[in-house]
Amino acid sequence: MKPEQRSTRLSLLVAPLAMGILSACGGGGGGIGIADGGIRGTGSSVGPVSGFGSVFVNGVKFETDGEVSSNDGIDREDQLSEGMILRIEGEWNEDGQGRADSVEYDDTFRGPVANVQQITDPDGVVESVTFTVYGQLISVDRQTVFKGTALDTLADDASVRVSAWRQPDGSYRASYLGVISDDPSDVEIEGRIDQGSLSTSLNEFTINGQKVTYSDISFSNGLSEEDLSELLLVEVEGSMTDGVLVADELNEGETRLYRRGDDDDIEFAGPVNTAWNAVARTFRINGLTVRVDNNTEFDDGLAAEDLVAGLLIQVEGEFQTDGSVLAEEIEAREGNASVKGVIDPNSINFSDDTFQVGGVLVKVTPQTIISDDDSEQRIRLADLNGQYELEVEGIERSGVGDSVFLEATRIEREEGNSDSDQYELTGRLSAISCTASITVFGVPMTITTVQTEFDDDLSCVELQDSVNLGQRPLLEVDYEEVAPGRFFANEIELEDD
Repeated sequence: MKPEQRSTRLSLLVAPLAMGILSACGGGGGGIGIADGGIRGTGSSVGPVSGFGSVFVNGVKFETDGEVSSNDGIDREDQLSEGMILRIEGEWNEDGQGRADSVEYDDTFRGPVANVQQITDPDGVVESVTFTVYGQLISVDRQTVFKGTALDTLADDASVRVSAWRQPDGSYRASYLGVISDDPSDVEIEGRIDQGSLSTSLNEFTINGQKVTYSDISFSNGLSEEDLSELLLVEVEGSMTDGVLVADELNEGETRLYRRGDDDDIEFAGPVNTAWNAVARTFRINGLTVRVDNNTEFDDGLAAEDLVAGLLIQVEGEFQTDGSVLAEEIEAREGNASVKGVIDPNSINFSDDTFQVGGVLVKVTPQTIISDDDSEQRIRLADLNGQYELEVEGIERSGVGDSVFLEATRIEREEGNSDSDQYELTGRLSAISCTASITVFGVPMTITTVQTEFDDDLSCVELQDSVNLGQRPLLEVDYEEVAPGRFFANEIELEDD
């Protein structure tokens, strides 16, 4: 690669982004705080389950009666899993606690996996996977919660249950994926009806090429055949016969989860569908138009111009008379940093919900999803104690002074291995001396010109020059603990944003 090409790539990775180091809000022990969040009073909350006892959604603990409204075989709270997207109608208080009057869950897809495609980094590590369920394109990544499989083991023909958000290109991004028993008589898909495919005389249409047939008794929730051409998204549940999905039930798609409830307040998460329009001061997400005014609060250094299509965010606001939502608060929920390795011994601090992995300080919040692919146990912070290897995805935050920490969005627990002194992290560079050390994600590491390997697109001098210019490139570092609390960087490379 030519020097000018390397400089261009480096400049792209140090531009001020919403995905970079973000300032934390609110209070917390040890100078660590998180965005307070949470509308107060009564309203609707739609987002992934992040914990239980009773149910945590969008950072609020909702007490429930244990019942769940669903037509997908889930009718009790103890059948839910982390990552499943719920709609809760209820009330929440100033202390972040709430009471759920109703809890609603609905699968986005059920059926067999096909056309698995892995997307890997230069080292061959699986970063994300795309696949189809009856022709509908779905992606999973390191923030997806898996049950019965994993990101790097998902394979064709596995029958799965998926809870997902629709993306701008019409594909879906999964928040949850769980393996289930194969049952061609009980499948579900969602999507737009292909243009020109609806035939009311033949009672059929296609969704992304998948043929669907229906009858007069297929419609639910007051829908009729006349509504089909008007719906943004259609949900189809039924059975597969000779490649045709015979609908037992037709419903409005996921957009119905975000409808106005009995009260005007709503809090929800999802990927931006249509990017920020500076003239109209709006963007679209989950089928809703969100308006921004001078009173809208952007948390964690996020700005309106950062609201690009696909960015995972959380919005709190109030429905307006025209059906739009006026945003009171917007925060980023897209992970931009990570650490992997065995949890540091005796590092869990229950007073401020933190622990360390390879010297990286990790903060657990009510929005953090903790899971274990190989266990049906519902994992809590206390269950991380022991010889476990953790893979933590999250957002790099700045604390008091020059300190940084990882606000965890997702923690995956695995049994520890013999290489307990080996770690990987992705984070921002803060200091470097090519003859002595490098500090990434707040972790100082020794480097040498002989033993530390820089990837082909990068040199230590380039990184040192970038720091001198006030830039903070995003790096991926493989490192090891050579003595208690002392680390050595083995390999350093630029991480693509």
